[in-house]
Amino acid sequence: MKNVKFLGLPPVLVVGLIAICVTAMYTGALSHDLAGAFAIMLSIGVVFNEIGKRIPFWNTYIGGGLVLAFLGSSALVYFNTIPQEYVDTMKWATEDANFLTLFIVMLITGSILGLERKLLLRSMAGYIPAILGGVAGAALLGIITGLLFGINPADVVIKYVLPIMGGGNGAGAVPLSQIYEKTTGQPAATYYSFAITILTIANIFAIITAGVLNGIGKKVTSLTGDGKTLMRKSDEIEVKKEDIKLSMIDYGGAFLLALTFYALGRLFSETFLPSIFGVSIHTFAYMIIFVVIANATGLVPAYVRKAATVLQSFFTKNMILIIMVGVGVDTDLGELAAAITFSNVVMAFMIVIGAILGSAVIGYLVGFYPIDSAVTAGLCMANRGGSGDLAVLGAAERMDLISYAQLSSRLGGGLVLVIGSIIFGMFL
Repeated sequence: MKNVKFLGLPPVLVVGLIAICVTAMYTGALSHDLAGAFAIMLSIGVVFNEIGKRIPFWNTYIGGGLVLAFLGSSALVYFNTIPQEYVDTMKWATEDANFLTLFIVMLITGSILGLERKLLLRSMAGYIPAILGGVAGAALLGIITGLLFGINPADVVIKYVLPIMGGGNGAGAVPLSQIYEKTTGQPAATYYSFAITILTIANIFAIITAGVLNGIGKKVTSLTGDGKTLMRKSDEIEVKKEDIKLSMIDYGGAFLLALTFYALGRLFSETFLPSIFGVSIHTFAYMIIFVVIANATGLVPAYVRKAATVLQSFFTKNMILIIMVGVGVDTDLGELAAAITFSNVVMAFMIVIGAILGSAVIGYLVGFYPIDSAVTAGLCMANRGGSGDLAVLGAAERMDLISYAQLSSRLGGGLVLVIGSIIFGMFL
């Protein structure tokens, strides 16, 4: 145990720190702000993360500590082991204070600026076909499975495939329910209640299968890259090695740069160009476009790019525990259990498998590693959006691919809304 560290700290010290935080929570002394929320979330996250990393099979194929942090925190809330006031505080930190957005902003900026320009542009060009391959695979396997349960193909696509592959809740299930209401005249809640149920089940499968794919990738290394790029033969692209020394102030500049890219994305998504051809464009989709342009044109100095990647690494390695606990706290195990029928579970599972296979095959054909393509273009379409992306990438140990995951949730989700509008008009 001499060299063992939990979150970089000696075990005895970590136990003491967690005991203090938990005591402050149960006595009501802990504040209900970000500091208080992060104290609880990191304490919970560290415990489950360290346990999950040491459970055989689970740590290799199910997602390890991060998945256990997600499920464990959800179980703690379900069994009322955390005072409700602090459950509300954690939800506030994740949703209202929106730490999730800050996390994604840092990851998008660092991951894109850290990629070599030619490699970045080449991988972006093939990504939409990989997304559509995942949607097609999900629909095909979903329809085949639906026939076994006596569900006609149109209902399979409308009730199961579109909600699952819609890019999450806010970007997928909610607007799909609004399209449903506009098309049929029936309340949006009629569609949404089932859509969010099947999406939640699929989200769990997406996280678990991400861990499985990661385990397969470790065994069959030819199916995956270094976890930072989708492209096969990326080593054939000449990359300049730069020896850059950073000062602390450089990280401040990189932090401001990331936040400014986010502000620019908001300007376009909220004011300048909210939609294109009637399709709403999400802030993160615009942000990705602008960061790609900045990288491709050489607008950002090399030392700032490196500082951005270091910031991204800090968030990825440390703050991810806060995200996983936040997602878990927001997942109601009771509602999930009530919705788990045999047919729903099988349908959701097979649609997720179809997304994996479709995106892996098409991804391979356009030059991607199949596992990395399946995780980003497949599973990051079949989860609950931003928080689901982070959970999937965490389980797959591919957090550096966040920009592609966000393209799936945002751009891919927009494509599904267009497809949904057409299908609703044809069959409803």
